Amino acid sequence: MTRRLASVAVLVLTALPMFSVNAQPRGGDGYFFRRPPVSVALRGGFVRPDANSELFDFVSNELTVDRGDFLSLNGVADISFGLSDRTELQFTAGVTNRRVGSEYRGFVDNNDQPIEQSTSFRRVPLALGFKYNLVPTGRSISRFAWVPARFVPYVAAGGGTMYYQFRQSGDFIDYQTMDVFGDKLQSSGWTGMAYGALGASWSLTRSVGLSTEVRYDHARGAVGQDFEGFDRIALSGVGVTAGFLFRF
Repeated sequence: MTRRLASVAVLVLTALPMFSVNAQPRGGDGYFFRRPPVSVALRGGFVRPDANSELFDFVSNELTVDRGDFLSLNGVADISFGLSDRTELQFTAGVTNRRVGSEYRGFVDNNDQPIEQSTSFRRVPLALGFKYNLVPTGRSISRFAWVPARFVPYVAAGGGTMYYQFRQSGDFIDYQTMDVFGDKLQSSGWTGMAYGALGASWSLTRSVGLSTEVRYDHARGAVGQDFEGFDRIALSGVGVTAGFLFRF
């Protein structure tokens, strides 16, 4: 009997460490000790520029280009640094580019062929802002783990700078002589910008989630180079993106 009790005691003492380890949160359920300080979101989608300035009016009146034709693909990357359980400092960068083929609405060349050209519009916003999560991004389990929340809606806002390029290439009409000539016309530069966004994330694992966002960029830039005489170009637009969120 003594030997049996000793054997049982040995088995219990041997099993206790294994039970203790298994009782702690697994790596797939949460992070040990702390909340991840950095997250990176990579998203893609579409953006619709406002296109409500004189330059766009002129192009749409003279050429077979409508404002809606500048709807374009949009790529966005966000890097967020946690300041608290709900507040994050956010650096965001994106790029949109659209190229549209066109021809003059009321004119043809000497061979009764359309006078053709293409118009491209590119925007590259770079901004710094704050992101506020409407619910806590996760919860701590005693001192040993931090588990991300399944669903976290948020709002964000900030400002920065935007590079823009408006470019046309092809054949054009000199309205003084009515001659047709080939050329490349461009206006580009940097200007200040501000943005506001609504979004949400869904956790898939402890380190990977889904992210979606609706964002409005506000900016206007000076028109120069080959487009002197027009007022400031409208660079604002609404974008919808979705992608993946990674926690580090």
